Parts: sequence; C-alpha cells; structure tokens
Amino acid sequence: MTSDNPHRGWTSRTAWEGRFNAPLRSFLRTETGGARVVLVAAVAALVWANVHVSSYESVWGTSLSVRLGDWSLSHDLRTWVNSGLMTFFFLVAGLELRREFDIGELRERRRLALPMLAGFGGMLLPIAIYLAFNVGQTTAAGWGAVMATDTALALGALAVFGPRFSDRLRGFLLTVAVVDDVVAIAVLAIAYPHHPSPMALLAAVGIFGVVLLVRALGVRFGPVYALLGVAAWVAVSESGVDPVVVGLVMGLLTYAYAPGRDDLQRASDQFRLFREQPTPQLARMARAGLTSALSPNERLQTIYHPWASYLVVPLFALANTGIVIDGDLLSRAVVSPVTLGVVVAYVVGKPAGIVGASWLVARLSGNRFRPPVGWVAVVGVGTISGIGFTVALLIATHALSGPALDEAKLGILVATLGASLVTWLVFRSVGRLSPARRARALLGVAEGIVDLMLSVDPERDHMRGSLDAPVTVVEYGDFECPYCGQAEPVVRELLADFANVRYVWRHLPLADVHPHAQLAAEAAEAAGEQGAFWEMHDLLLAHQDALNPDDVLGYAEQLGLDVEQFREHMVKRMGVDRVAEDTDSADLSGVTGTPTFFINGRRHYGAYDITALSAAVKAAFASAKLRPEYHPREPGPADGGPAS
Repeated sequence: MTSDNPHRGWTSRTAWEGRFNAPLRSFLRTETGGARVVLVAAVAALVWANVHVSSYESVWGTSLSVRLGDWSLSHDLRTWVNSGLMTFFFLVAGLELRREFDIGELRERRRLALPMLAGFGGMLLPIAIYLAFNVGQTTAAGWGAVMATDTALALGALAVFGPRFSDRLRGFLLTVAVVDDVVAIAVLAIAYPHHPSPMALLAAVGIFGVVLLVRALGVRFGPVYALLGVAAWVAVSESGVDPVVVGLVMGLLTYAYAPGRDDLQRASDQFRLFREQPTPQLARMARAGLTSALSPNERLQTIYHPWASYLVVPLFALANTGIVIDGDLLSRAVVSPVTLGVVVAYVVGKPAGIVGASWLVARLSGNRFRPPVGWVAVVGVGTISGIGFTVALLIATHALSGPALDEAKLGILVATLGASLVTWLVFRSVGRLSPARRARALLGVAEGIVDLMLSVDPERDHMRGSLDAPVTVVEYGDFECPYCGQAEPVVRELLADFANVRYVWRHLPLADVHPHAQLAAEAAEAAGEQGAFWEMHDLLLAHQDALNPDDVLGYAEQLGLDVEQFREHMVKRMGVDRVAEDTDSADLSGVTGTPTFFINGRRHYGAYDITALSAAVKAAFASAKLRPEYHPREPGPADGGPAS
C-alpha cells in the first residue's frame, strides 16, 4: 500500500516485510489507548453503583447457562466476565511474554534474570506488608490481591507521566508487569480454588498434553487449537481452578519468530500466480501463503489484543469496580487493615520491593546483571507498578467477600491514584536535572541489544557524515523500492539536523518484486569504483522508474565517469559479490524488507519519517554520552559530506 503523502509517518514495507516483533511500539499504543477506556468504565461503574446499586448488582448477578444434553455450565454474568472473557486478556499477556522471550528483549536469557527477580521482589514485600496489617485475621487470605501490576493502566500512566522516547523504560516495565501477572495467575490457580475436582484437573492436564502433541506434529490449523482451548477451559472451570490460567498457558505455548526470506518468496510467488490468473483457488493459496509467513504469535496478537484492551478489560472494570462509597465505607476504610494493607503494599511495598531486588541483584552479581535503564527510571517503574487494578480486583473477588471485599476494592482504587501521583512526582523531579544527569538517571549504563549482526566497517561500508560519529544509522535499501525513495529526503534532513551522525547504505535488492534492483545496486558499486558511489546512489533513487541498462549508462555519462570502465564493470558483474555480502548480512540480522534502519546497532521499528528517526537518534546520542569512550568534538567540514 503506497501513501500519496510522502510526509506521513510511513510504516509500509516492500515484499510483505515482516515487522516480526508484533512490535512493542504497536503493543504499547494499544495498551495505552485501552487504558483510557478502562478508566471510563471504572468511573461509570462507580457512578452506576452509587446511583442505583440494586440494578448494578441485578445485572451482573444475572445467571447465564450453557447446556449440552444433561451437562450444563452455569455462572452469573460477572463470573462469565471474570473467568471467561478475561481468559483472552491473559492469552494476550502470555503471547506478549512469549514474544519477548523468543525475539524480544528477553531473547538474551541473561536479561531475564533481573526483571524476573525484580518482579518477585515487587510481590514478596507487598505480601509481607499486607500480612503484617492483617496478621491473625481472616482477611489475611486476601494477600494475593497485592501481587500483580495492571499492565494496561501502568503503561497508560507511564505514557502520560513518563519521559518521551523511553521504549527501553517501557520494555522494562512490561517485563516486570508480565512476570507479576504470570505468578499472580499461578497463585490464583493454586491458592484460591473453589470446590477442587482432581479428576477435572487431570483431564485439563491431558488436554494440554494433546496441545503439545499437536504442536509437535506441526499442525497450524487454528480451529484445532481453539477447540482444544475451549475444552481445556471447561475442564479447568470444572476443576475449581480459575480458568483464566488457560489463556496464559496457551499464550506461552505459541511461538514467535521472524518470517524467513523463503517464506516471503513463497508468498510472493503465490500472489504472482493469483495476479496472473485470479481464481478463487489461487486466492485462497495466496491468502494462506501470506498468513503462513507470519508467526502464530503475531497473528493471534493482531486478532485478540485490541479486543482484550478495548472490550474485555473495560467490561471487567465495569463489572467489578462498582462499590457504594458512603460515609460508612469511608469510616471503616480509614482503620481497615484490608484497605490500609492494600494501599501501603502497593504505594510503598511495590517500589521498595522492585528497587531493592534490582539493587541487590546488581550488587551481588558485580553489575553483570543490571537494569536496562537508570536507577531513577527503576524507581519510576516501581512506583507505576503500584497500579494493580485488573488482576488485583480479580484475586480480591476470589479471596474476600462482603464488607472486606468492598474495603479491598476501595484500597485498590486509592492505590491506583496514589501510585500515579508518586510516579508523576518522580519523573517531574528528574525533569529538573541537567540533560547529562537526566540521561544517566533514565538510561543508565547498561548496553542495549545489538540487532545488527555485521558491524559497520569504514573500510568496506559506504558512509556519509562524520566517520567517527557516536551515532551510526544503517539503512538496508533497494534502489527500486518506492519507500526507500520516500525515505531518502528524510535521511538527508536527518544528516542536516545532526552533524555528528554517520549514515551507511547497505544493499538489499528484492529481485522478486523489483526486477531492476540488482542491476541498480551493481551500477552503484561500479560508480563507487570511480569514487562516485553517493552521486550514483542519489541519481538512482531520484529516477526509480528508469533503471534499465541504458538508463544507468546515461547516469554514468551524466556524472562524468569513464563510461567504458563503467560498462566493463557492469558486463563482468564485478559488483555482484559486494552486493551479495550486504544481502547476507541482512539475512543474519533478520532483515526481510526495505527500508530497514538500524541505529547504533539497534533495529528501528515503526515510522521512518523525520520525527520518528530524530527521536531514535536523540535517544542514541543520550545513550552514547554515557559510554566512557565517548568524546564529543566540534563538527568539522567533513561532517555531512560524502565518504566511501
């Protein structure tokens, strides 16, 4: 799909480029947008309950049954929301954690240790605080309600109160929050079962075994897994364990991977067959080819994530936050060990547990395991993790009842507001620091993941800009790709705005969709032999509709090159090996489409307009300043000029 407006936030890619991480930025946009809907639903529930509580309870207490012969499954509407629809919410949480584990931040297993232990610290200390308030009382059973973080609301609050361009900070919060959710759901399943049935639980284990067997056999037919998931949900529901655990397990079992070049080539071939002969059968084959190029994890997230964020969680909030806030409840809450335990556990215990565990892990490991962000950012993650709304309410409804449940719900609401306020104060204070100190406080000194497998070599790579610049932008491009043509003026503007940046072009001709791309790449290399790579590069991108042999010979003549030498280079295909080296390096780095950018070795996702690329470059500068070897210099006349 091509945009008529070249200044929009281009996100298109050539040849069905696999944006393989079901991208974190897209995930965050859905979460933060959904958070607004959740807040509206929570306010609506409070208004509804305080205006007409009997109608509120009557609606959510309505019984709904499913019958099949003599067998029936009956719950009230609130339970269908809490244990039925919320299964999809935890499916999405499981999918996201699996994606992070397979191809995200956690693909380097050592990076899992600190956020996982920080998550545990952020659970154990709040539990201890809650139990200290409720020791010796029946309300101590509600300890599970102070464990988890509401991912959607926490990310939404971070988007409002946190610093801009903080993907690493959001990624750290996401990892800690999802670890919290995984453990909380395990606790919900183990510690709060209702009328446990070992036989039904054994049947559920058997169904999960069948899921593993079907997956091992390579079955990719979605309805098979949907049927097994429903069967597992029914079995777990009958066992007395909250069946939301089924969604989490199914999500964790769903692989995420980057689409391979062979998969994309196969999809292109099938689409080309349909283009030549548009029949229903070939249409189905083309659709199946396109679908199979993506991982099941990404496909399921695309389907369920918006529904979970914009419908399921808001319905859950509407069904569970409706409490009557009157003088009696407020007078009880002021001295209630439940309310006080929940508020102190979340507002004080969460940040103290996360920061303390992170510091302890870093100290004991000699900084081999350290946060991917600065310590002030770790404090911010700790305070924002005090928003436990969704999972806290879910566990509270299982652990408590009557007045104690209302007191817990009020405490959860107060903790949500308190955690948001403290987070605002933390990031407001860091905003008053000098730029250098603020960068260190937010970004820290941990090295980021390097996605670019073949590092930049000034002796072989084609470069523009300062050769010893602290920030390097690498683009894998195709001279016939229209999106590369759209990105070219953006790159020029970027180099004009940032003198101390070097830009590298690497070839990735997609011959299956751009028949002249390979020829154009070899022409650029032929011009490079005569010291005119960048001049030819600019001409090729400016004339993407004219890349025939005669056209490129005309460009060589226009540039004043030795045409006979240029022609000989082209006829003997002397540049083919150089182009192949770039293509091989693209394969190693998981690049399947153009344009693809890397900034200081880290892959850039999302739009490649000037705003998005400038933000990424600014973040890279901030990180570079924290490196001991960084020595800024004054820009010289060579900055921004051509170099090969």
